[in-house]
Amino acid sequence: MPQADLSYSSQIPLDAPAVLAAIEAVISAHDGGAGACKGRAYPLEQTHHTHVQLMVRMLNKSHRDDAFMQALLSALEAALRPLIPPPCIFGIELGFIERNYVSLTLE
Repeated sequence: MPQADLSYSSQIPLDAPAVLAAIEAVISAHDGGAGACKGRAYPLEQTHHTHVQLMVRMLNKSHRDDAFMQALLSALEAALRPLIPPPCIFGIELGFIERNYVSLTLE
C-alpha cells in the first residue's frame, strides 16, 4: 500500500483531496497491484517560500526499478501540475518504505 504525504503552504488554494485522489489514480495506472494509497495532506501556516512538497513511499519490489520510478515520477508531475496553483515551488520525491515497517488495520 503506497503512502503519500503532501505538505504545502496554507495560503495556496489547493484542493488537497483532489490532489490525493489524482496521486492514487496515477499510481494505480502504473502499478495495478499497488493497492489503495494512504494519503495525508498537511497545510503549513509558516513556510519560507510558497511550496507544495509531495513524498510518496512504496514497498520495494523487483518491478519497481529505476525505469519504473522515473516513469511514475514523470506521470505524477504531468497529472499534478494542473492542480497546483502558481506561483509556487513544486517538489516530488519517490522512495521506498523501510523493510522493517508494519501496517495494521485495527478494528
